[in-house]
Order: sequence, then structure tokens, then C-alpha cells
Amino acid sequence: MAEKIYKYVVVGGGIAGVTCAETLSMLCQDDEILLITASPLVKVITNYTQISKTLEDFDVEERPMTSVETTCPNVKVIQKVIVSLNSELCVVTTTDGDEIKYNKICICTGGKPKVISKDNPYVIGIRDTESVKEFQKRLCKARRIIVVGNGGIATELVYEIEGCEVIWAIKDKSITSTFVDPGAAEFFLDKLKEKKDSKTGAPSKRLKYTTDDVPEEQPGSTTMGGALGPDWVRDLSMVGSQQISHKVHVEYSVEVKQIYNTEEFLSSGKVQNVLEGGDGEYIEEKWPVYVEFTNNKVFGADFVVSATGVVPATDPFTKGNQFDIAEDGGFKVNDKMETTVKDVYAAGDVCSASWELAPHWIQMRLWSQARQMGSYAAKCMVASMNGENISMDFCFELFAHVTKFFNYKVILLGNFNVQKRDNGQDYELLLRVTKNVEYVKVVLKEGRLEGAILIGETDLEETFENLILNQTDLTPFKDHLLDPNIDIDDFFD
Repeated sequence: MAEKIYKYVVVGGGIAGVTCAETLSMLCQDDEILLITASPLVKVITNYTQISKTLEDFDVEERPMTSVETTCPNVKVIQKVIVSLNSELCVVTTTDGDEIKYNKICICTGGKPKVISKDNPYVIGIRDTESVKEFQKRLCKARRIIVVGNGGIATELVYEIEGCEVIWAIKDKSITSTFVDPGAAEFFLDKLKEKKDSKTGAPSKRLKYTTDDVPEEQPGSTTMGGALGPDWVRDLSMVGSQQISHKVHVEYSVEVKQIYNTEEFLSSGKVQNVLEGGDGEYIEEKWPVYVEFTNNKVFGADFVVSATGVVPATDPFTKGNQFDIAEDGGFKVNDKMETTVKDVYAAGDVCSASWELAPHWIQMRLWSQARQMGSYAAKCMVASMNGENISMDFCFELFAHVTKFFNYKVILLGNFNVQKRDNGQDYELLLRVTKNVEYVKVVLKEGRLEGAILIGETDLEETFENLILNQTDLTPFKDHLLDPNIDIDDFFD
């Protein structure tokens, strides 16, 4: 009997991997596709909506891995962990010694959290559903926690947590700086202090599975599930042990200098700081963990959340293979999502876009780009297999992302924070701000729209998307571009 060779193998049960497998299933209905996932749960996209040419909105449901086989009959899903890749023989080996042969393989293993202290029992990283469950278990007994990080997960956590003091430690001068400028951060600050509406009785947007519903992972497993998708905090209880609503204190421009347990702190001779605006009620308390920051302040807490981003999960594929690795640690991929190793593709957080990028597109490790890359990688694999050429997907023409922070709709377009600054080029910023309602910032270069940040229900996204893509000269209209009394669409009909 001939040894089985899969034409297409996808590794990773996150958004990129599942999207890749689903797209392959649709394009190659006569071929069996193998999806290998380290977790019994996979991320599946639902309620997909194309908002504009490049903006898309969707939910992510976590489902048992068998659900992919139900919707895609030619996809076989197995739960295994890869330990090696032999690119010369086109074979991957799993922890149980199983060898899987392929013609083409796509690595979609995502990223792993950059935890500030890996072995400290009072420090947890948040990346997948299991880590969120552990966080919830600890939070319900907590009086105070410290959140370190300034990206999307940290921002959402800090806003959602109630019944617990939160010390938010960020290395920047403004909150949420991964996504927004200091002006938008200032706009958000009021939301940190106000009492949130109760979510009790609100309809659940999607069914949630937990790992109680599916087979348990093997004991001692350190594998992580796919990254959290959009709106991951919805319907999750984020309540501590105190009878308070929001109580957030931000420490700006700091990093973690040292972490102490109770005994280490008491013997250090250091004194913990009182929170600004606090009543000092906890100053004599003994905490399980203490964090000293680079500004020499020390705070005690019940535990620490490390939300300082991810690093591409390229292990164990790199050993013995000639992959080019980017500075950020990801597999370098070309405009066909091919790595530098023959017949090995990569998509999502594990890869680094290394083609000549469009002027208004940047890579950020976001769920929207994981979906786009996974889908495009599948198309590229099939085109290569059939000896066909394929054009770059249009989604890589313009960076476009929609999310929600502090209960505001947030849309980011193009070079929204002047990430691609050309030497000698003058940029002009236009602002429109209505407190507690909307924040609009546009970036102009030589009279043409480079990018925009839209917070609130502005209804400007489609118009601004077209203006960026068409590079219309806005010099004659500049004074009216953000005038709320003028429908700017009329200028460009």
C-alpha cells in the first residue's frame, strides 16, 4: 500500500489556519486537506460582513475541532503537536512519532505571549481561552491586580474589569498607543473612570464553548490555543471581590524593574506606594506579589497580568531548515505567502510580510490580517500547485481595521499614525473632536489623504477609504474635510 501524501497540510487551529483550511476546502473539493491543531478547540469566523472595499467585520467562535470537518467534508482535523519539519523529505513529525507527508504546507501557529516573568506563579499571560479562564478564576478573589502592557488585550481588560483595583503599567506616555495617538488616548481617559452599564440581560452574540465540552489536552501540555479573536471579552465575567465599579490607576512611561514575593519584599526594606486618590487602606496589607517599576514605585497586588504582546511561534520548524527570519522573529514571506523554504507557506502572526509593501498598508498582528493572510495563502498554494499565476489580494493595498475600545467603535485606515514617515515630507493633521461622542483625525501628505483614525459613529470610513486609495488632491477641500455640517461625499460624486 502506497504511503499517504497529503497535497495540502495546514498547521494551526487559530484564525489563519482554519481560514486557510476552509479556503483550500472550497478551492479543492476533490482533495483531502489535513488541518493539524495543538488544541481541541479551533477558531471559526462567523457573521462575516464586508463593510467596504477593505474593511471587514466578523465574530470569532471557538468550536470543537470536529466542527471544521462538518462544514468542510474534505478537511481532516487531528489534534497533534509538531516536533520537527524535514523540508527536504516534505514531512512533519508529531510528538507521538507520527510522520505526515505533504506536497505543500502552511504554518499558521500564531504567536506566543511575551510574559514578563515566565516562572512566577503570580504572573499570568493572556493569549487563548485557557489563559482567560485562569484569569477569571483568580480575578473573582482579587482586590487589586497589576496589568502590564498597552496593546489591545490590555486596553480591553482594563476597561472591562470591575470590583477590583487595577494598576495599569505602560511603557508609553499615553494609553493604547499601539493603536491610537495621544489625542485619542486623552479622549478615552474619561471612560476609564465612569461606571459601566451592567451587561446583565444583554443578548449573547455567540455561543461559547469551553474545554469542558471537548476532550482534555494531554497532562503537562504547554501548547496554547489560537489567539483570542475580536470582541473576546463579550459575556465574560470580569468582576473582582470588591464592591466597587471602575478604579484604574495608570503608571505612565514605566517598565517592570523587579517582581517580589511577600518574603522577598518584606526583607528588601522597600516601602509600597499609596495609589493616587486612594485612601491608603491597603498600605499595611501583605500582598502575594509586589512589582517595582523603573520609576522606583512599588505596588502590591494579588496577581500580575502580562499583556506585552506576542512573539511568532516559529518553533519547532526552524531546526535544520533554511528559513529567513525577520527582525520581529517571524518567517519572512514573499507576496505569494511563501517562506524561503520550498513548498512551505506561512500566514498570520507567525509570518512577517517581506514583499514591497503598498504605501498605505502595514502589518499588525491582528485577527483581520490573520483571516486575510490565511485565505490568500490557500489561493497561492493552489495556484502554485496548478502552475498558475495569482494577483496580490486587494486587501493588502490599504491597512484597514475595525475594533472596539472603551465601548467606542474604532476604525483605523492607512498610515493612521504616520508609521511610514518619509524623510523631508511634511504631514498635516486635521482633527475633529466631540467629547464623549467622536474623535476624528486625518493625516495628509502633500494635500492627499494618508490615513485616518475614526472613533465613534462617524460614518466617514468608506469616503476616507476611497480618498486614500484614489490619492485625490484635497487641497481645495481641506477646510471642509471635517466640517460636520457638510456632506463631503458631495464633493467627490
